[in-house]
Amino acid sequence: MALEKLGQSLKSGIKKISNAIFLDKKLIDQVIKDIQKSLIEADVNIELVFALSQKIKKIAYDETIQSIDKKEQLVTLIHDEILQILGGEAKELKLQNSSSIMFLGLYGAGKTTTIAKLGKYYAKRGRKVALLGLDTQRPAAMEQLRQMADKASLAYFIETPEDKEKNSKLTHTKRSLEVIKKYSPDLKKYDLILIDTAGRDGLNKDLIKEIELLNKTLNPTYRILVMPADVGQAAKSQADEFQKALNIDGVIITRMDGTSKAGGALTACAETSAPVYFIGTGEQIHEIETFNPESFIQRLLGMGDLQALLEHVKSATDESQTKRIEDRLKEGKFTLLDLYSQLEQMNKMGSMDKLLGMIPGMNVAKLPKSALDKQEQKMKNWKCAISSMTEQEIENPEILEKQTSRIARIAKGSGTTTTEIRELLKQYKILKEMMGMQSGMADGNIDPKMMQKMAKKFKGKMKF
Repeated sequence: MALEKLGQSLKSGIKKISNAIFLDKKLIDQVIKDIQKSLIEADVNIELVFALSQKIKKIAYDETIQSIDKKEQLVTLIHDEILQILGGEAKELKLQNSSSIMFLGLYGAGKTTTIAKLGKYYAKRGRKVALLGLDTQRPAAMEQLRQMADKASLAYFIETPEDKEKNSKLTHTKRSLEVIKKYSPDLKKYDLILIDTAGRDGLNKDLIKEIELLNKTLNPTYRILVMPADVGQAAKSQADEFQKALNIDGVIITRMDGTSKAGGALTACAETSAPVYFIGTGEQIHEIETFNPESFIQRLLGMGDLQALLEHVKSATDESQTKRIEDRLKEGKFTLLDLYSQLEQMNKMGSMDKLLGMIPGMNVAKLPKSALDKQEQKMKNWKCAISSMTEQEIENPEILEKQTSRIARIAKGSGTTTTEIRELLKQYKILKEMMGMQSGMADGNIDPKMMQKMAKKFKGKMKF
């Protein structure tokens, strides 16, 4: 998870305060030092770090506050201050029946990929989405948008090679206007249009002029700046410049999974009053989620994030497949083929540690990476084993327990071991129950108790 070190430091500091009999100066200074170090490593503005430190000291050294009340106030202060520097309350894009979003950003920000991810996100939620490519500057921009649209199963409208040749004498801006003119009738069939625009190495006059013209022509519902998390505190000046020049409505931050500087980007946006609507959490098409500062802190503190997990499941799962399996579960049917389908969908949802980190009660920090890698490899082996079974064996796995020769054949054919096959069969009944829980997740019918029950199964009975 992004900002993992910061989360560990915050958890450690809160634990020290909560467990301390006396809040002496030595302990408080150590907690402040640890939090300062982790915030600075996360690239948070030094002034914000200093301000938080002073507020902690003010309460900690106040002799008029009783020890028990002081502990509670300190823990609340740390939580609330981190929440504020991350942006406070969550902001939401309020889309109408017919909406459009124009995406802005510099070269390499991940704009085109983000557009496809967001298109998939909203398509999963009932929107009829189309992507419009207006980046006539970058040679491969149109092809990239086409590929990403195909990957996300979305409609797209771009400048074709024939159009490019026909309009080769026009400026890039005029070519973009020709694309709009050509596809305007088609775009009326969709209720959400996501618009890709050209980027630059920096926000120069030409880029501002082009985007202003496109903005006037299209009149989009929202203008969203896309920035990578690894720009750190430079996000502040970038957000400021785009805000002054083009009046942006908010930000999407990409590459949250691959940098320790994410704190700088998140807090910089909060400082400039540019709300962060979404964050990119991985390379796969479904790895984008709404940014909720409160939920983000909960995950930092190891408390899980049910809402993010539900969004993640909804974005990654195949609804028709899920419905089919739900119906079979209601009929009391669940075969290894259904299990194979579920393993495929779990694979789409990303790494095991990312998913477990969203489940309340699961302390991923205590699980070594080797153990998580082993679990992922085990699921891959299960898929191979199921692929090597006959239709009769898949439909009636009980016969494998009676005929050991079948287990040996499957192990040899799938490159696994007989022990792994037996483990698969042993866990089958437990997995069947868990798939029932997952069907509830897909509908959003889930509560913390159910999640804790699932976590318990992962932690105890499930032995991958």
